[in-house]
Amino acid sequence: MPQPLLRASAFACAFAATTVTTACMGSAHPPGLKAAHVERLYFGRNIGDTAVVSDSAWNGFVHAVLTPAFPEGATVWDAAGQWRAPNGELVRERSFVVELVHLVTPDVEARVQRVMEDYKRRFAQESVLRLVTNAWAGF
Repeated sequence: MPQPLLRASAFACAFAATTVTTACMGSAHPPGLKAAHVERLYFGRNIGDTAVVSDSAWNGFVHAVLTPAFPEGATVWDAAGQWRAPNGELVRERSFVVELVHLVTPDVEARVQRVMEDYKRRFAQESVLRLVTNAWAGF
């Protein structure tokens, strides 16, 4: 590619990236939308070295804990992943992923923590992975 064209292409890419990033990070929110969080919770299914959280046990948890905590809704799917244990061992594990989209309100943190703590207690889990992303949402 000729040098002037290469420079022009690089400039266009840099400008586009800056424009998109600035637009996405702007402080003004889209009309009709409110500040929200998108949360993903990863619930591992392994219990120790031999047992797993069964589909029926998971469905019981969803019915008794998740749905009452988030009656406005949740999306749930099966996943398979891996993680490195403290001893360095690579652990492969099936899991359930729960995605929540909710407005940012004071009570939500307590509800999320209750769901996570209940799962850990019921199924002898060390942790539940939680990811939170800021978003704009309208319902």
